[in-house]
Amino acid sequence: MALSSKLFRRSSSSTTALAARSMSWWRTVQPAPKDPILGVTEAFLADPSPHKVNVGVGAYRDDNGKPVVLECVREAERRIAGNLNMEYLPMGGSVKMVEETLKLAYGETSECLKDKRIAAVQSLSGTGACRLFADFQKRFRPDSHIYIPVPTWSNHHNIWRDAQVPERTYHYYHPETKGLDFAGLIDDIKNAPSGSFFLLHACAHNPTGVDPSEEQWKEISYQMKGKGHFPFFDMAYQGFASGDPENDAKAIRIFLEDGHLIGISQSYAKNMGLYGQRVGCLSLLCEDEKQAVAVKSQLQQLARPMYSNPPVHGPLIVSTILGDPDLKNLWLREVEGMADRIIGMRTALRENLEKLGSPLSWEHITNQIGMFCYSGMTPEQVDRLTNEFHIYMTRNGRISMAGITTGNVGYLANAIHEVTKSA
Repeated sequence: MALSSKLFRRSSSSTTALAARSMSWWRTVQPAPKDPILGVTEAFLADPSPHKVNVGVGAYRDDNGKPVVLECVREAERRIAGNLNMEYLPMGGSVKMVEETLKLAYGETSECLKDKRIAAVQSLSGTGACRLFADFQKRFRPDSHIYIPVPTWSNHHNIWRDAQVPERTYHYYHPETKGLDFAGLIDDIKNAPSGSFFLLHACAHNPTGVDPSEEQWKEISYQMKGKGHFPFFDMAYQGFASGDPENDAKAIRIFLEDGHLIGISQSYAKNMGLYGQRVGCLSLLCEDEKQAVAVKSQLQQLARPMYSNPPVHGPLIVSTILGDPDLKNLWLREVEGMADRIIGMRTALRENLEKLGSPLSWEHITNQIGMFCYSGMTPEQVDRLTNEFHIYMTRNGRISMAGITTGNVGYLANAIHEVTKSA
């Protein structure tokens, strides 16, 4: 009986110790900081004000402030429905989608495509393409850094940090002119160690909306070629900047003409409105076909433990649209229409501010391009917009032009005027 009691006490003690240990596994975990972009939407949704305006998140809205599904997407879905199975894609993704995507970036008649020098895989939108490349960079160039512009999309920092690639920065935005710091950018290219990796925004720079001119891109390419740098383009907004996908790929074409080997991240979140489908592509231009085969095999091997195979539905939509001349033409018209609406909202916001007699220059609103306007407002001014006027945006003053409508542009302009007029 005594032995039984001792065994019971030991068993109870062991159970208590195990329970205590199991309860303490995650005791040290603290809540993660809110994402600076997605946190804006959370605050907006929690605000009961009928006057609230969300110009924080980069998702297109129509002039009624509603999400948009393109007609070309609806038609593609009608054609797909019930006609295909749901089997796994290869690790490299949809071959047809990748082929059509490369034509958009490199050009329909690109010699690189004909020579099969491009290693490309389907990715989980642009974020996934950047992350896959960052891991590839870490594995095969473990001592390298990534040069990132100041400022840049906030998630770029997270992507290369979590891939354990050290980050360095280069000058890009000039706060006084609210334009490009071209001299600082060129100096940083020249001063970076030869053979460095540079992250470049192909068009519609996020968050500033400031893009180099064609002549400036030529000089950037020339200087990078002289230093043997590797240019990696994040092209999240092809077609969304000017309304013309060909025009928005001009930076990439300049680098190709100059003989660079490049990398590109592409996404269909913005230009096809496929935000939740997570459709993208990562491509690396190689020296020859043999090298491209080897590089693609390594990209697939990196993808295997991450997500094994990419999704099937989104790329079916993309390949259906781009593979059909009529649907592709419809898409081109629709993406031009989205870009034109955003350009129109830039003009309207600037005109409203000027009519209010603002003492500040708002010329940069119409000089910048793409989904975002880097307003120049301070974090304190942004806080006033939120607290006094229920207007939500990131604290760096970035305005998502897609969130502006003819119905709210006057209210937004008046609020901006109120918080900036004494600046």
